Amino acid sequence: MGEPPYLIIKVEGRLGHLTLDRPERINALGPEMIAGISATLDRWAADPGIELVLVDGAGPRGLCAGGDIKDAYQALTRGPSAAAYWADEYRMNARVAHFPKPYVAFMDGITMGGGVGVSGHGTVRIVTERSSIAMPETAIGLVPDVGALYLLARSPGEFGTHVALTGARLDAAQAIHAGLADHLVPAAALPALAASLREGVAALDALPAVEPALVEHDWIDECYRGDDVHAIVARLEDHDHPDAQRAAGTIRAMAPTAVVATLRAIRNAAAMTVDEVLDQDLRVCSRLMLEPDFAEGVRAQVIDKDRNPRWQPDELDLVDLDLVDRMFEPLS
Repeated sequence: MGEPPYLIIKVEGRLGHLTLDRPERINALGPEMIAGISATLDRWAADPGIELVLVDGAGPRGLCAGGDIKDAYQALTRGPSAAAYWADEYRMNARVAHFPKPYVAFMDGITMGGGVGVSGHGTVRIVTERSSIAMPETAIGLVPDVGALYLLARSPGEFGTHVALTGARLDAAQAIHAGLADHLVPAAALPALAASLREGVAALDALPAVEPALVEHDWIDECYRGDDVHAIVARLEDHDHPDAQRAAGTIRAMAPTAVVATLRAIRNAAAMTVDEVLDQDLRVCSRLMLEPDFAEGVRAQVIDKDRNPRWQPDELDLVDLDLVDRMFEPLS
């Protein structure tokens, strides 16, 4: 039986080495890739000859730009239910979170959305000077998923709330500060590090110590407190820090219903296990996927790329809170 599409699967010494191999799409995840990753991790978890796993991405642009959004968009009209579409990916995310051996991820370059799902729940998460980490789902009418809110809800202060609502792109130091990564390694040193991992888990002892990041928090912690999106945006707009005012503009440009749902979801996630967060992701995203904003967000950001989505509703004040409530209910 051949390898699954878009994956390079190798056993190198004591290392199971899994490479996402779709560089022309920045290794975007499709259903067959997700199934292949899951099957490979199951096999390696049971293999006593494999001490640790490495996941990285082919090509120079990044580990993974996320899920294949065009495929998700097409699934609305041709495939399984929305819940079934997301369920396989979230089960794969849970495999990563509970993997019984050290799981190393090279988060080099662009690592967004589903890319965080295959890396952020790992044991050792390595970023480089080229890393750009983000959960930009509110820009396409969804809530940050793949269990990322479990991590962001545990970021220092309200930094994770800022990242979740705005889709902010984080550099290496910011990603470590947010709890999405662990070590900064020069991109040029990754091949040698990968080779050393073939000798087993002892190679992890040579990783550099984590340097504390200098991330400004005063305006973030002041503005993002509480459970009221309107109050958060008002505080951002009234603050004298220019980054706060820019953040307010960014949030107002996102899908309003998704923004309201995201704030509720990250507040819930603070008291949840990673599995409970993934279950919440399934409930909320499978329902948001059926709302007009998802199709409109994909059109504006991915298909037509005019970056001018027409949200329904188009103001935070007009969001149907009863609809948001229903999104969090258990699936039947």
